[in-house]
Amino acid sequence: MTANPLVSVVIPTYNHAHFLRTSLGSVVAQTFTNWEAIVVNNFSTDDTESVVASFNDDRIKFVNFQNNGVIAAGRNEGIRRSRGEFVAFLDSDDEWQAVKLERCVNALADGADLVCHAEKWVGGDRPERIVEYGPADKSSWRGLLLDQNRISTSATVVRRSCLEQVGMFDESTEFITAEDYEMWMKLARIGCRFEFLTDVLGVYRRHESNASGSILRHLAAERAVVQKHLALDPTITNGQRRRRLAKCLYTAGRGFQAGGKRLRAASMLMRAAVGNPLHLRTYMALVLLLIPGRHS
Repeated sequence: MTANPLVSVVIPTYNHAHFLRTSLGSVVAQTFTNWEAIVVNNFSTDDTESVVASFNDDRIKFVNFQNNGVIAAGRNEGIRRSRGEFVAFLDSDDEWQAVKLERCVNALADGADLVCHAEKWVGGDRPERIVEYGPADKSSWRGLLLDQNRISTSATVVRRSCLEQVGMFDESTEFITAEDYEMWMKLARIGCRFEFLTDVLGVYRRHESNASGSILRHLAAERAVVQKHLALDPTITNGQRRRRLAKCLYTAGRGFQAGGKRLRAASMLMRAAVGNPLHLRTYMALVLLLIPGRHS
């Protein structure tokens, strides 16, 4: 690692000009100043380009790129156009605290290949909350595969050479909405060292995406990622496979539950209980469905 490494910030965006000004502003405000930002614009129809130009900062690059609905393609284009030793990802509706890059670079200097910090989740119709990721001892390849994703994209800075070693993000359309989860598992599989910071260094903006189509799309994507990686290890038992796929159903059920779709939630949760009968949270969620007015 060089004494003052360049960090490339990859920001894919589409019609998020109203959020992008805040996101880019949080990058410009970083106490660590040796960064470049690559805004990968999916030909937005709002004033995204003028928002970027308004910063008048030559560290910010603007690229028009047609991703055809595959955000992984936009992230890969940003990586290809970047020059940094490290790559940070920032979704255009999220933002960072001013010391985010400084803290993450310090952790990377100590030998980590990927650093992920805690975030404050805001927005939607639910209360704000602090979300911590990891921990490292549960974020091995098998841990991520058999349990769940434990990493947030906008909270992550990763060594560029690791991204190149695993071939960057998979652009398969079947992975859309879970392509980040698939990336973290690829990095874990090659032995990248993950470090998790409990410092709240970013804001993740929730949008209410509890429509049935969104939940079902993510369910299908998560299952596709899990099934791809399950196939890589013949020692994983049928019981472990069944329990992991049941967790996908549990996540979808909780999504329907949060959106007030009680019948669909009940259906998913009951299927999850069949696949993983020892998962107590599934039964707790089912009990909540019986209480009027309780969604979560």
